[in-house]
Amino acid sequence: MKLAVLQPVIAVALAAALTGCLHSERIEEFGGPTMGSTYSVKYVRSEGVAPQTEIKAATEAILAEIDQQMSTYRDDSLIERFNKAPAGTCQAMPEGVLDLVRAGNRLHEESQGAFDLTLEPLLDLWGFGPRGVGEAVPSDEKLAEVRQRVGQQHLRIDGEQLCKDADVQVDFNSIAAGYAVDRIVARLGELGVTSYLVEATGELKAAGLKPDGSHWRIGLEAPRDDERVAQRILQLDGYGISTSGDYRNYFEENGERYSHTLDALTGRPVRHKLAAVTVADKSTSRADGLSTLLMVLGPEAGMAFAERNGIAAFFITRDGKGFVTQGTHAFEQLFAAGEEQ
Repeated sequence: MKLAVLQPVIAVALAAALTGCLHSERIEEFGGPTMGSTYSVKYVRSEGVAPQTEIKAATEAILAEIDQQMSTYRDDSLIERFNKAPAGTCQAMPEGVLDLVRAGNRLHEESQGAFDLTLEPLLDLWGFGPRGVGEAVPSDEKLAEVRQRVGQQHLRIDGEQLCKDADVQVDFNSIAAGYAVDRIVARLGELGVTSYLVEATGELKAAGLKPDGSHWRIGLEAPRDDERVAQRILQLDGYGISTSGDYRNYFEENGERYSHTLDALTGRPVRHKLAAVTVADKSTSRADGLSTLLMVLGPEAGMAFAERNGIAAFFITRDGKGFVTQGTHAFEQLFAAGEEQ
């Protein structure tokens, strides 16, 4: 049983551990379970900041709302009620759900279909979804059958309603954690917090300075199965970070590796050498979606897409028994100052 459902489809290759000196008497923190993983909030206590009890209650209220609206692991969530409804159904939805559909539509159009919010039936078929019955390679016939129930073009927004003209199922796992971080950050601002590091299931955002005058810093994790190693250390101020990778969530059959990252255009796991990709964006939700999109595209097409669209992205690609790394121009420009190797 998942702790709070919305289990991330993408294995996050991000170490959210802080580095550097923290003045514990000036920094407050709390956290807990969420979305099948955990969340944490760290912030600087200063004049005008609300009590921690109020901040924690507000944070957990946001997470509970997102869970009730968007979880694919609870039958009574709004999106699961929509998913169970037949083709031709329209259902009233809160603005947050509609906002995520709009964000997904934008990514779907920008990527010519590589990003898709309706992959849940395929994820279940391959054993990676909430109703998967075991990781295994499906038959071509079964794959063709399930692909008939996938396609973001079958979704539309009509006023305050979400509608579908085919039997599709919406899964927000590729974008919801980043959305949760952005919602929490906005609420922190209303409660007087100006310096923070907020993380949910590995997606995170930080801004402001710590008591010693330094920025919050995070480690980008090297794609290794045996241990966690920080490959690069970045300092953040006003940017969200999302990392997607395939090196912890996969299965092997007959000597072949099958990633949990599915290509919506084929219905199959991706077959390229990209191990992980990190995206930085002012919107953590968009960074979350973009990291998924680039992971689907792979190293060559993904890098070309990121450079063409000015995306700050860092690619880690398999090369024999090792890895090669490459950042886009926007990424290297963004983190050139103050980065520690």
